[in-house]
Amino acid sequence: MSKLRLWPQSLVGQIILLVAFALFVAQAINFALLLRERNRLTLTAQTAPAVYRVVDALDTRPDRQDRERPRARFVQGDPHLTGRARPDVEHRATTMFEDIGLNIRTVRVVEEEAVMPLRRWERIRGRATGEAPRNHKITVLTLAAEYEPGKWVLADARANDRPQRYGGWLVGQTLVLYVIVLVPLLWMGRRLARPLKQLTGSAQQFARTGAADPVDERGPGDVRDLTLAFNAMRARIIAMLDEKDRMLGAIGHDLRTPLASLRVRTESVEDEGERARMSETIDEMNRMLEDILSLARAGRSTENPQKVDLASLTDAVVEDFIELGSPVDMADSDRAVAFVRPQQIRRAVRNLIENAIVYGEHAYVSVSQSDGMIRIAVADDGPGIAEDRMTEMLEPFTRLEGSRNRETGGAGLGLALVRAIMAEHQGELRLANRPEGGLEASLVLPA
Repeated sequence: MSKLRLWPQSLVGQIILLVAFALFVAQAINFALLLRERNRLTLTAQTAPAVYRVVDALDTRPDRQDRERPRARFVQGDPHLTGRARPDVEHRATTMFEDIGLNIRTVRVVEEEAVMPLRRWERIRGRATGEAPRNHKITVLTLAAEYEPGKWVLADARANDRPQRYGGWLVGQTLVLYVIVLVPLLWMGRRLARPLKQLTGSAQQFARTGAADPVDERGPGDVRDLTLAFNAMRARIIAMLDEKDRMLGAIGHDLRTPLASLRVRTESVEDEGERARMSETIDEMNRMLEDILSLARAGRSTENPQKVDLASLTDAVVEDFIELGSPVDMADSDRAVAFVRPQQIRRAVRNLIENAIVYGEHAYVSVSQSDGMIRIAVADDGPGIAEDRMTEMLEPFTRLEGSRNRETGGAGLGLALVRAIMAEHQGELRLANRPEGGLEASLVLPA
């Protein structure tokens, strides 16, 4: 089971996620500021009626004496307020008194529930229907202001006890903002991602096969410039690779002609021993030439991939060695089908078996499959390879035996060629020393 990744891997996904997060944070900050201001206005609306009634009660101007006195009452001594204290309203009332310019010594505010008197139409309806009237409970704020030592004026006001509903408004506003911002961003991201995805696929195809289709030049200007540069680079590299193939073909042809001539001339040598040695040298030169040309053409094979049973293919290679009298054993293996270039895999297996016979005198071959991978293992009972030389042995013209004696090995191209074949198949060549002695070389391929 693949690990869940919350962070998107694509550029467009990361941009959209970052913008969405930034919008959410901006909305949260905006909502906090709006909520703070709304709470301040609500607190002012609750406090203002009681403050104005206190101010009217304390207003002793002559032109106000004949008016009906507001709902406020004067108390001598401690007003003995009951209810829950409201320090926030006290602070707001103190500020409002200061803004008005009224000198108030102390402000105390409490809130408590009270029964709201029945309205006239409610009393009439109750008498008409005979139903018992329902009492309406409200929250009342009582503000006590000490304007002189021991003298208090009290005023009542109704508090706003309805809960504030901001959640739905915030969600709706955020959704509208997301639609306005993210939909165009998503459209632009998809417009940017299509050519980038095609460019990535073409580059990966080129890395695997040495050839790729040109990329359509579309999208924003920067992306079109990148695509144009990639297509130009692709065309130039393909031209260079084609020229290299033509050059290698010419070199191979030019070298095989004199080698064939030398083989003909060896027939005129009377000494059988000398003639045999010359023939072996020519054969070795042919094999070396073939390995060099194959390694140089790695990644640009003209062989078409096809589904192959690698167990049967490996068994056929082993049978060829057994018919020549080579000490090779193969373990019983189940069917293992993969999409490969069969001639290349055949050559890779043959190279590993030849190395096992040369350095270990006996080759043990097996084919297994697990976790979606096929493993062709070739083991020997030779000296193995020092751990610090494992990577070095995969390089061209590197031999375990330092001398250039052809009786102890070839030119050092076998493992390098096998590694190149595996890279073309998205596989891997692995070398490991066996605990019981010897080396095990494995071809690991996707099933």
